[in-house]
Amino acid sequence: MVSLLVISIILSACSPNLNQSKMDIAMAPVRDLPRDVQNAPTTVREAYQFAVANPEVLKQIPCYCGCGSVGHTSNYSCYVQSDEVGNFVFDTHALGCGICVDIARDAMQMYKNGKPMAEIGTAIADEYSQYGPSNLQ
Repeated sequence: MVSLLVISIILSACSPNLNQSKMDIAMAPVRDLPRDVQNAPTTVREAYQFAVANPEVLKQIPCYCGCGSVGHTSNYSCYVQSDEVGNFVFDTHALGCGICVDIARDAMQMYKNGKPMAEIGTAIADEYSQYGPSNLQ
């Protein structure tokens, strides 16, 4: 019986833990989002939830959809115009822009997988710079 227990402990220690490098990420509650965002497709809604809860990530990530011409300075500004003391003024730009949403979702996945910000930024630039200039300021 003891040897069976020892063998099972050894085998469980040798099996890969697929979630080991993944971390939980903060997501804003849906109820805190504007009604049109709450009713948006899941991918869009989750991008807004991630942006609100993780500004330190998306403020470092550029957008390549051309939104720099409307004053956006990062992928974060595609979602939030201002966030003074938790009082968010949302931007609806990302509701209709697949590039903005794809960038945020890719950044969210890489962040969740524990990738460093420099690697996330490089991967986003490699994938999306074909669509237009960076708006990161």
